Amino acid sequence: MQAPDLPRDTKTLPIDQAIQAAQRVRPQDHVLFVNRRENSPFVVVVGMSPTPIPVPGQFHRLLIDERTTAILGEEMPHRDVMDIILTLHKDMFTGLPGELFLGAMGILLVVSIVSGVVVYAPFMRRIDFGTIRHRSSPRVTWLDLHNLLGMATVLWLLVVAVTGTINTLAIPLFDMWRAQTLPVLLKPYQGKPVAKPPSIDAAIERVRAYLPDARITSVTMPTAARFGSPQHLVVWTKGNSPLTARLLTPVLVNADASLAIEAPQVPWYLRFLQVSRPLHFGDYGGLPLKIIWALLDLLAIIVLVSGIYLWFAKSRFSSRAYLPMTPGPKSHTRPADAKLR
Repeated sequence: MQAPDLPRDTKTLPIDQAIQAAQRVRPQDHVLFVNRRENSPFVVVVGMSPTPIPVPGQFHRLLIDERTTAILGEEMPHRDVMDIILTLHKDMFTGLPGELFLGAMGILLVVSIVSGVVVYAPFMRRIDFGTIRHRSSPRVTWLDLHNLLGMATVLWLLVVAVTGTINTLAIPLFDMWRAQTLPVLLKPYQGKPVAKPPSIDAAIERVRAYLPDARITSVTMPTAARFGSPQHLVVWTKGNSPLTARLLTPVLVNADASLAIEAPQVPWYLRFLQVSRPLHFGDYGGLPLKIIWALLDLLAIIVLVSGIYLWFAKSRFSSRAYLPMTPGPKSHTRPADAKLR
């Protein structure tokens, strides 16, 4: 859903008014978060739930034009083909166990790549790099092509394998950070009633003054759920450069008139995770880099398929080499010891 075309000089209204518009539509619901869509200008998403802690199937996302506070509609959950493929790639529809299993496969892939380089080094002493022996058997031709494409993509394969393995640890790493940092930070506020912030816009301006080079991506309202604080707004920010645009930083703002700020330090391993995720999917350079990633993916598929073919071909060759020889006709030549006699 896109916002309608309006004159360019139309000003955006405060976020508080967008929240009020959402509450008029669903007056009994609790506002959980507010964010802006990067690919939909002037569209604010207000997440609401009948209970302070969202229940599956009872969650609503209202899309609001921030220039007029008109309700554009409700974003309904849906899964298209790419969503299904992404879930299959991420966890094979099994959640965290699937992610950890794929992480183990990623480690084996790294070991396979490194061992392949070790095996390839002495092999290349006999022939020039890039040589493909077409006149030999099909197995030798595919072996040369497998080695050539494997070495041409070895660094890219290592990057994708390592970053993919790191991405499978996202949930355990975030849980570890949450368990180590947030309980200490939020302990004084646990058990207190959920506060009602006086102004979301005032909290956003407070964070902008605290982090002038950051962009505000979303605001989590005070909540009793484990993803927030009952006495704070969590304002999520990220940078403006291609690198820092991938680094999310949470800022806690007291939900009272003081608007006091607490910014928990994000540890290095989460920063490394945030940087590795777009590198794994080729998101840094826009569409051109994605096309390059797709072409390299095709080469990796050829390496994989040719490796499977070579493995089966070698198994058949080895089995024929070790077949017992069929006894032939008896020779009329006298044994050697007969000569001695």
